[in-house]
This record gives sequence, structure tokens and C-alpha cells, in this order.
Amino acid sequence: MKIHMRTHTGEKPYKCKLCDASFSQLRYIKTHMRTHTGEKPYKCELCDARFSQLGGMKIHLRTHTGEKPYKCERCDARFSRIDSMKIHMRTHTGEKLYKCELCDASFSHKYYVEIHLRTHTGEKPYKCELCDARFRQKCYVKIHMRTHTGEKLYKCDLCDTRFSLSGSLKTHMRMHTGEKPYKCDLCDASFSVMGHIKTHLRTHTREKPYKCELCDARFPQKCYVKIHMRTHTGEKPYKCDLCDARFSQRSYVKIHMRTHTGEKPYECELCEARFSQKGQLKRHMKTHAGEKPYKRVASDAAFARTRRPNDSTQQHQTDERLDKRLIVRLRRLSDVTTVSQ
Repeated sequence: MKIHMRTHTGEKPYKCKLCDASFSQLRYIKTHMRTHTGEKPYKCELCDARFSQLGGMKIHLRTHTGEKPYKCERCDARFSRIDSMKIHMRTHTGEKLYKCELCDASFSHKYYVEIHLRTHTGEKPYKCELCDARFRQKCYVKIHMRTHTGEKLYKCDLCDTRFSLSGSLKTHMRMHTGEKPYKCDLCDASFSVMGHIKTHLRTHTREKPYKCELCDARFPQKCYVKIHMRTHTGEKPYKCDLCDARFSQRSYVKIHMRTHTGEKPYECELCEARFSQKGQLKRHMKTHAGEKPYKRVASDAAFARTRRPNDSTQQHQTDERLDKRLIVRLRRLSDVTTVSQ
């Protein structure tokens, strides 16, 4: 009764001689002393883990049994520790008690602040044993190791595709469901991956943060720089399986293959004309609008070989010069017709 009353009064008569910690019961100070001595008398029977308290070992055993006795009242999440459930509840309440001292970021757990601070300091204390890669969190090393082992734990139930990350599987599933939860605030476009919407926003802002080191061309995505560099190096890593034609982009191979298959997926809605490329259909539509579209002499294969990414300044300037020449030619033809009349 006397001991219980201390829970109401807050009295803690037993003080540690090595630090400022104090306790309401003598047995608690004995357990606490193990934090100073490093003593861990309780050993797991299933692995080599040791613990200073019996309760700690019992909680640890749940990692072997998979037992999660604590369930969230608001969702189906379950936990092996009650304190883990309390932290999880903050995802529902939005409570973020711990704030970064260097920026406005706040977090639901003190541990997350420590990890976040590494984004400011650049500290990456965890290193891969097989390469020079370093990480801010220990769990990232474990995930990274799968790039060396080739381990892919997560399998799609609808196809045979496997993934090393659960998040990658979740994203992949949207290909089957058609789900696109990330919507642009400036237009009706929606995306299955959050990273794609960030890239898409640059079509509105016209931002092109990635610049070619050899010329002034700029691009909204880093991968476009890699593709563009092939215009300087002349590299064409993608080869047609049916002929010797080679291309700088994989998509050009797909377009080129239609010269072999005869496939013409683009059909005019006003007549029965069909085309192998979308650009050909657009030029054809001008004949219905009463315009005089110019005719490209180059074949589909040549067109596919000479195309460049839309963002290439060099290609844009080339097209602009071609357009000016064609306008001059059309004017000359018009003048000749007038004189003959």
C-alpha cells in the first residue's frame, strides 16, 4: 500500500549513486544499475541476443513468434510493443512533438529527428561492406545489400515480376489497377508515382534544372541529359533485331520496327488513312483543315534515326531552319503560279 501510494505522490526515495536517476522501489534501482555495469543476465533461447531485463527479453521473443498483441483502434496496424503503438497513433492525430532545431520540420518520434539531422550534416554512418555506398539509416544498408545479392522478396500476385522493396511492389500494382493517386494541382494529369508529378510540374513552370556539359541545352529530367549526350558522342546502344539499324533511344527502335511489320497504329478520324507515326497523322490532318503541309522525303527508318529529344535546343533550331526554307519555297511556287496565270 505504501509503495502504491508513491504512484500518486510521485515520491522516489531510491536514488542511483552513479547518476541523477531516482526510483519509487528498491528493485527498480537494481535493474537500473545494469545500464552502468552493462550486465545482461537474460539470454534469448532462439538467438544470441541478451537483455538487462526479463521484460525486454519477452518483447524480443515476439520477433521470433511474430506475435503482435497491441492493435491500433483506428486501423488494422498491430505492434509487438505498446510504446510502438503509441508512436503510431500520432500518424492519426497528426501530433509531432519533436522539432528540428535547424529547420521547420517536426516529427512524431525523437529518433526521427536524429535521422533527419543527418540531412543537414551530411552524416552517413552506415557503410556497405561490399562497396563504398554509405547511408543515413542502418535499415537502408540491409535494403541496399539486395543489389549485391539479387534478392527480391516481394512478388506480384498478378504477374511474375519480383521486387527488392515493398514500396516498389506497391507502385507496380498500380499498373494493374490503373490507380493514379497523385494529381496535378494545375491540370487534370494524374500519376501513379509521386516522383512523376514533381517532374510533370516542370511542364508548367518551364523549369529545366539539368544542363548539358558540352552545350547550352537544358532538360527537365536528368535522364534526358544522358540521352542528349548521345548526340555528342554518336552512341547508339539500341539495335534492331531484324536489320543493322541502330538508335540512340529505345523508343526509336519501337517506331523503326513498324517499317518491318507494316504496323500503322495512328488512324485519321476523318478518312481511312493510317500512319506509323503520330507526327505523320498530325501533318495529314492539315490536309483536312485546308492547310498545305510539307512532305518529308525521309523514310520512317531515317526519321527514327535522326530524331532527338524534344528538349534538344539543337534539334529545335534545325526544325526552325527547315520550316523557314519550306515557307520560302512555297512562296516561290505561289509566285510562279500567279505569273503563269
